[in-house]
Amino acid sequence: MDLGFGGEVARLYQRYRRGYPPAVFDVLATTFGLTPQDVVVDLGCGTGQLTLPIAARVRAVVGVDPEPDMLVLARRAAEEQRVDNVSWVLGADSDLPALGRLLGDVGAVTVGQALHWMAHESVFAGLRPLLRPGGGVAVVANGTPLWLQDTSWSRALRACLERWRGAELSRSCGTDTDSRRRYADALTRHGYHVTETVVEYTDELDLDALLGGVYSSFPVDALPPAEQRTELSTMIRDALGPATRFREHVRVCVLTGRIG
Repeated sequence: MDLGFGGEVARLYQRYRRGYPPAVFDVLATTFGLTPQDVVVDLGCGTGQLTLPIAARVRAVVGVDPEPDMLVLARRAAEEQRVDNVSWVLGADSDLPALGRLLGDVGAVTVGQALHWMAHESVFAGLRPLLRPGGGVAVVANGTPLWLQDTSWSRALRACLERWRGAELSRSCGTDTDSRRRYADALTRHGYHVTETVVEYTDELDLDALLGGVYSSFPVDALPPAEQRTELSTMIRDALGPATRFREHVRVCVLTGRIG
């Protein structure tokens, strides 16, 4: 399965996608009672923003992603950070039943900014046999896309990108309230005990981080070539005015489904 997030997009993703605050891992550890004996699977792990920090809490983590370039960078990051209890698997949600037979009971399966690419009903149903009692699934929405936030700079960014692409930008990548409610309802239907915890903090982006965050969201086939990217970057700079730093209120929503 090729979602178009290899090559340069994978490198942009690793460099510019924000990580997760420590409180998120506290929520996961507490909700699922994670211990140093547990194994966690991070589904749609990308370059390891969620995978690597949670590895400190458990015996082992398996990062699963369908994009080889993402996994190459994730493995490199693990080596640089000296995290040696993570394995990287090229695969998708459809591979989890086979993986579960190899791993035995799993303490938790985490999904970051990837569930909107999957058939979530099938995922939630298929994960139950993999989980140990008290374990579960966590769907972590790591803030709102940069162009959909309720700030003047975000509105200016959205207007600029919509002019560039000639289309309205409304996809929230599963971070919106309706998507979260849909995921929660599906977890409940499949017999999970559902809770949601919100972790909020304020961050500040410089222009390079903002532009990199935008480009990391483009699939390879939509990423502007270098000469067009210079033009688009100039358009964005002009749209944002003289400001060089941009305050962002990040709302991380941790939706958990636990089994008995």
